[in-house]
Amino acid sequence: MAGFFARLKDGLKKTRDKFTKDVDTLVENTRVIDDDFYEELTDILILADVGMPATQDVIDRLHKQVEEKKITDANQAREILKGLLIDEMNIPRPDLHWPMVMFVVGVNGVGKTTTIGKLALRFQEVGRTVMLAAADTYRAAADEQLAIWAERANVPIIRSTAGADPASVVYDAVQSAKAKKIDLLIVDTAGRLHNKKNLMDELSKMRRVIDREYPEATMRCMLVLDATTGQNGISQAKQFKEATDIGGIILTKLDGTAKGGIAIAIRRELNIPVWYIGVGEGIDDLQAFDAKEFINALF
Repeated sequence: MAGFFARLKDGLKKTRDKFTKDVDTLVENTRVIDDDFYEELTDILILADVGMPATQDVIDRLHKQVEEKKITDANQAREILKGLLIDEMNIPRPDLHWPMVMFVVGVNGVGKTTTIGKLALRFQEVGRTVMLAAADTYRAAADEQLAIWAERANVPIIRSTAGADPASVVYDAVQSAKAKKIDLLIVDTAGRLHNKKNLMDELSKMRRVIDREYPEATMRCMLVLDATTGQNGISQAKQFKEATDIGGIILTKLDGTAKGGIAIAIRRELNIPVWYIGVGEGIDDLQAFDAKEFINALF
């Protein structure tokens, strides 16, 4: 089986083939670090979906360090750029406390159900007991898809009939999780953004159930975003952030895009840490995000 870094590197191949090639070509062709160098580097970062706010900040800081250290070698500037991008991404994640209820939110099609299944397997591997709650009662067959993953991961699942009140599913799941002393209850939620008020009301109602019935549990809300949607993912994230308190991002399908810089844009524009990234279809391809490993794999 490929190691962690090898899988990450393979998963970021599309981004690396474009981004690193462009940076390397720029470095090789640069004789003098001047305004043209910074302009071209800005274009490369924007095209990788790093986003304007993060790009402008990184370029300004690079410019400052190059001047202060009197650097004339573009290769050295490239290494400083790497360090700045790592700094940009490096938000420490809070420690995990058990028991925990993890809400997983995101629009339909981002890979939410698959991600929940992979999370269940990941936490099981480190010795945690896991239960799933099928609280997306609106989408046809959502609970059946989740049940397949529950069976694959060999974890219990709480589900109800189509159209049932999601808060009632959460109530039943909480009672079961408490009785069985489950470490982690993962709640699948409906991926609807067209009516934000309904979504907000629904999430608030589910959270109230947890606050009332399970006050000893840590609450964590994870937003799943599809990396291939690029900047559209950021607008989705902003809307979900208005609806609920997002604690972390799970970025899927990074292997399917040449614009992996979206991870940097999300961190900068939303100030939410990326917790996990999906770099393939395999079970092991959902990986805990590490800023240094991520940027090194890009380069």
